[in-house]
Amino acid sequence: MGESKNEQQSGGKRATPFVQTYFHGTKVDLKMGDLIEVGFNSNYGQQKNARYIFLTATLDAAIWGAEIASGDEQERIYLVEPTGEIEDDPDLTDKKFSGNPTKSYRSTHPFRVVGEVTVWEGHSTEQVLTMKNHLEKLKEQGINSLND
Repeated sequence: MGESKNEQQSGGKRATPFVQTYFHGTKVDLKMGDLIEVGFNSNYGQQKNARYIFLTATLDAAIWGAEIASGDEQERIYLVEPTGEIEDDPDLTDKKFSGNPTKSYRSTHPFRVVGEVTVWEGHSTEQVLTMKNHLEKLKEQGINSLND
């Protein structure tokens, strides 16, 4: 069997219309092609030098990430492409929830910014405040992230 025209144009690889999309919510201003890497201060937990970076396959989880990130800058949602292996985020999987309902992942490998979601609806001010208060109470109780 011969290769189709699409296979010939893509070097023999078949393109798939269903490529996984990942999101990263933050308050950092990034550009197309930028890499999101470990080694910077974390937006969460103890806000120390991050050992992992995070992405999610759900827009809602990325919105939460942008809304609760530290800082006063504009909330942003980026489309990102992992450059290496990703694994379930243990803070949001079997430790607290069955499976991985938020489809949240972490990695030590960079993510490349491939786009930005510019139109999205955030949570209510009340919901965000409730979430931030909950996270603060966990911090006061000494319940820290497995990712710190």
